[in-house]
Amino acid sequence: MIHEISAEHLTIERIGEIIRENYQLALSDDARQRIIRCRRYLDEKIANQEEPVYGVTTGFGSLCNVSIGKDELSQLQVNLMKSHACGVGERVRKDIVRIMLLLKIQSLSYGYSGCKLDTVERLIDLFNHDITPVVYRQGSLGASGDLVPLAHLTLPLVGEGEVEMQGEVISGAEMLKRMNWKPISMASKEGLALLNGTQNMSAFAVWSLLEAERLSKWADAIAAMSLDAFDGRIDPFTPVVHAIRPHMGQIETAERFRKLLADSELIKGHKVHVQDPYSFRCVPQVHGAVKDTLRYVKSVIDIEINSATDNPTVCPDEDQIISAGNFHGEPIALPIDFLSIAMSELANISERRIYRLVSGLRGLPDFLVANPGLNSGFMITQYTAASCVSLNKSLAMPSSVDSIPSCQDQEDLVSMGANAAIKLQKVILNTERVLAIELFNAAQALDFRLPKKSSTIIMDIRNAFREQVPFISDDVVMYPLIEKAINFLRTYPLNY
Repeated sequence: MIHEISAEHLTIERIGEIIRENYQLALSDDARQRIIRCRRYLDEKIANQEEPVYGVTTGFGSLCNVSIGKDELSQLQVNLMKSHACGVGERVRKDIVRIMLLLKIQSLSYGYSGCKLDTVERLIDLFNHDITPVVYRQGSLGASGDLVPLAHLTLPLVGEGEVEMQGEVISGAEMLKRMNWKPISMASKEGLALLNGTQNMSAFAVWSLLEAERLSKWADAIAAMSLDAFDGRIDPFTPVVHAIRPHMGQIETAERFRKLLADSELIKGHKVHVQDPYSFRCVPQVHGAVKDTLRYVKSVIDIEINSATDNPTVCPDEDQIISAGNFHGEPIALPIDFLSIAMSELANISERRIYRLVSGLRGLPDFLVANPGLNSGFMITQYTAASCVSLNKSLAMPSSVDSIPSCQDQEDLVSMGANAAIKLQKVILNTERVLAIELFNAAQALDFRLPKKSSTIIMDIRNAFREQVPFISDDVVMYPLIEKAINFLRTYPLNY
């Protein structure tokens, strides 16, 4: 299958499909012509203009006033790529690096960056041959673009850096040798075009949004199972309640719960208690707010991934080369932090439901085990969830409120959006763990309600889950079962 890089709007869902289904990439004729036209214009401009052009015939950052001779312009770009590869810490996971590659290709294809056609085509070659540059997490300030990670992403074009190829990490030089490729000869401005841009932040954001939407859907299904297992009430999900406070996410969540529990024997049973705790009663308001946050963040990232974000901007139609600030990460740093806060809350309310399920309330045994005392049952699963939730609260502190000036104060306000993106990924993974632990507990609690049953949808989830994770009668080693629960969330087709 082939995805054509073009001016057609690229959706987040389409990116997920490209990565998941291992699509090949190809440039459309239109994109090819835009790239060629922009490069031709830039070459002519350099040949005929005496005034220095930032990043094209000058140094970078605070060295913008240092002019570079025409015979040194190519070396200038290679030096830029080498010197900016200062990444540290863990490697960025492969699927996010591949999203990064895709987004960089997309951005360059609009014809505002001045890259040569062979440079863009080599990036496509890396993607299509499943050659993944080794990129490190830490180093970007999210302001002059994601300079450090994008340097690591693109160094292999000139035979530098490292790549993962057929499960082996090798040098960029060795990769070129094995593929029988020559290093790309960098033209003026190309290094800057490759390193400027928000593709690192955006790739983390795209990955996180895809995961967050999946987990938001799971959170509703798991909470519905917990509600039934806890002998909860359906009243808080009544349509009129949400019609008079019509937040879209709140209305959607209540409607989803009514569908999830429509034919539940348990939910229709007589209730002794008049009211449920907030973690059950306020699910529409909390889960709904997460949905609304997701909607907003997605709208911002959608704009970003369909934009040219390097600098300077080369505009052939306007006959201008403009040094501006489209590389600055602030427009997406704030929403990325917002999504971390929202997902942290999704985990927070999930942990509170876990706590209620193991507390020996409403006819459920202490810690969800038939013989508590001799057995600790699910006692410590709540501890693990609480640990993840507490860490999320620390990670949800916004990175975008910070700025440390760089480059001799030329770059005097930075977004720290890359740090926000790294933290968001961690919050997403922690939230998945907490939801998996809630499912583990909810299925156990639901089994104590048998022979009374929940709805068809919930019992189908429970039955599929039981094929992977058994009912716990006596204490067992729990961590492999939690891992199976996490894997279940990743593989079970949740269709409702």
